[in-house]
Amino acid sequence: MKTYLICMALYMGQMNTLQSKQVVYLQPHSAAIGTACGGKLLELIGAPTLLNLPPVPPRPDSQGNPWSLDVKNLGPSAVTVLGTPHFSTHVIVNQTVHIYSNGTAYFQK
Repeated sequence: MKTYLICMALYMGQMNTLQSKQVVYLQPHSAAIGTACGGKLLELIGAPTLLNLPPVPPRPDSQGNPWSLDVKNLGPSAVTVLGTPHFSTHVIVNQTVHIYSNGTAYFQK
């Protein structure tokens, strides 16, 4: 029993270190992704089918790192993320997409 508890404690400790980004969620009844979500993991549960990135692509931070966001769709349906100028990506259920901005446009990795 003692060995089992030690193994579980090590496993749980490992699981906590695997998730390095803070998880955030959309405001209820909102289809807008705010700039404050940058650097975080946005989990979507029952989100609208169309989501909008900030209208003006955020600039890199003071260290030159681009604004970025991971979008994870947990369902129940696919979601399209739109940004200006000319950015659109489709996120199917159980998919995670990495989106970043250089200050003038959005891109997907």
